[in-house]
Amino acid sequence: MPEHTHLSLADAQALVMAHARTGEIEEIPLESAQGRVIARDIRANRDLPPYDISAMDGFAVRSADLAAGGAALPVVADIKAGDRPTAAITAGQCVRIMTGAPLPEGADAVVRCEDTRIDADGAVIFPAAVPAGNDIRRRGEVMRRDAVVLEAGSVVTPGVVGVLATVKCARVPVHRRPTVAILATGDELEALEDAFDADRIPESNSYAILAQLQAIGIAPQRLGIAADDPEALREALCRGLDHDILLVSGGSSVGVHDHVRPVLEALGAELHFWRVAMRPGHPLVFATHGDCRIFGLPGNPVSSMVCVEEFVIPLLRRHLGHRQCYRETVPVRLARNFKHAPGRCEFVRVTLTPDAAGMLWARSTGSQSSGDLLSMAMADGLLFIPATSDGLAAGEIARVQRIASNRFQETALP
Repeated sequence: MPEHTHLSLADAQALVMAHARTGEIEEIPLESAQGRVIARDIRANRDLPPYDISAMDGFAVRSADLAAGGAALPVVADIKAGDRPTAAITAGQCVRIMTGAPLPEGADAVVRCEDTRIDADGAVIFPAAVPAGNDIRRRGEVMRRDAVVLEAGSVVTPGVVGVLATVKCARVPVHRRPTVAILATGDELEALEDAFDADRIPESNSYAILAQLQAIGIAPQRLGIAADDPEALREALCRGLDHDILLVSGGSSVGVHDHVRPVLEALGAELHFWRVAMRPGHPLVFATHGDCRIFGLPGNPVSSMVCVEEFVIPLLRRHLGHRQCYRETVPVRLARNFKHAPGRCEFVRVTLTPDAAGMLWARSTGSQSSGDLLSMAMADGLLFIPATSDGLAAGEIARVQRIASNRFQETALP
């Protein structure tokens, strides 16, 4: 790729997603399936309910007995959930029945307790007629044997866990979680476990990235800090190339000590792009080496986190089997002007506050320096300013990616 090439955000995202693949299918215990994506259609193993049941606590009757506008009927049996009625009811009889209990033969309606009263002789007074089928749940109303109840691609939520238990799916087919390695680079970095040195920079990128990926169900491995030395970097990169995804923080720009691109090329990696027309996050490398997809992330912490949001998280969610891979975008009204020079799209860290009508108002978190992590920590979302824009005016409607929520959509930003 020519050195001067700057891909648009959309083209770069499309190229990354062209290298996405869903993980192999594995079966995991139902108790561990929350949040995962079902990899095969799940079918019902029975009719549910398995027979006609009562939807209410009440009395099973023959609707014909109440057709004249009511009746007084003796109770001839009592059926609770789990019972198997052995006798049919005949004309002029009723049966006390509990919610979920099977309907006795001969009955075609249920009248709830609160719509009846008991006379002095113990007979049940039904003051009004009811239609056949009243308060009855029919056999197979919830699910039919062999019918697909959960399609491949469904996300496992608590309700889905209940459905899986209902069809006795003790081991759930899901897409394997990708393995991810995170490598920080730079002689200037001070590791968390190092002694305090006021002249060095604390290494925070790998921890922020770790948290971003943990939030979507990934458990990355941190590989530590590699020095700005080609041999040291080569050794560290080789440790990461046996993962599905390798994220390298720093060393991807054009400085004489930025060795990530040349070392990757020397290792046989194919570079697909290394600059994107976006701010922050311009010096982004994307490469592949066998089955490993490699991102050379900018060293500035906010730039690194924005690139993870726009490129890495969508790729990982596709690997997990999700259809909705991109952060949800919502319309907002701008509380102030936002300056912008055309040429690159921009992501501005903003807070979101609803007004009385429910409209979200976006306000800058303050400094938009790509090294200011506090502005990212305060942000509810990223205000998107298109590359063609010459600025946005106060009161205007714009789009914001909600990075503080866990909602996603199928399409990327325009």
